[in-house]
Amino acid sequence: MAHMLQLDDVHTYYGNIHALKGVSLEVERGEIVTLIGSNGAGKSTTLRTISAIQRPREGRVLFEDRELQQMPPHDVVKLGIAQAPEGRHVFARMSVYENLQMGAFSRPGVSITADVARVYDLFPRLKERRTQKAGTLSGGEQQMLAIARALMAHPVLLLLDEPSMGLSPILTEQIFAIIADINAQGTTVLLVEQNAQMALNVAHRGYVLQTGRIILSDTAANLAANQQVRQAYLGEI
Repeated sequence: MAHMLQLDDVHTYYGNIHALKGVSLEVERGEIVTLIGSNGAGKSTTLRTISAIQRPREGRVLFEDRELQQMPPHDVVKLGIAQAPEGRHVFARMSVYENLQMGAFSRPGVSITADVARVYDLFPRLKERRTQKAGTLSGGEQQMLAIARALMAHPVLLLLDEPSMGLSPILTEQIFAIIADINAQGTTVLLVEQNAQMALNVAHRGYVLQTGRIILSDTAANLAANQQVRQAYLGEI
């Protein structure tokens, strides 16, 4: 059976900088898969390559057997892949509701009432702030909005890039509980996260990236128990 998402020996560059050096990975429908690694390992580049924002020089990106690497990014969204980017990148001068409308741009002419109700159910704070300009929200609220905006595209695969960045431990726990809830509702998730412990707690499987190469892949439980992972990414000495 075909994988939902497959990267096959992907090499991605920024100019002469070889960022991904033969990355191969798979994501199956219904999973939460996490990519962990230090800063500069290539985690965000992997997501950008899947979204076709960054084009690989070599290798293939397959989503339900369709090659993505030559598609324009907006067509990738229409296929069912949406990304909440690192740094949130909300539309600061637009209201919360207008940001949600922008998330549904790939579905013109479709009523978004039920989708808005769903994200307000997941993120009650956003419902309270629906008329507020996104740039005036707290960091945690902006992260909620970035995820909610991605969900408005009706993705079957949600790409999350550092959802806990800059958040307090309490807010981080809330965000990860919501990620688990989104997955339980049927959305497959590929998660890039600096907080390896939280990522492995919520994920089914994981990959460890180091300087553009995958050096380990296993179930999340096995990676969390791996001594190399524990020392390098979970803060153990």
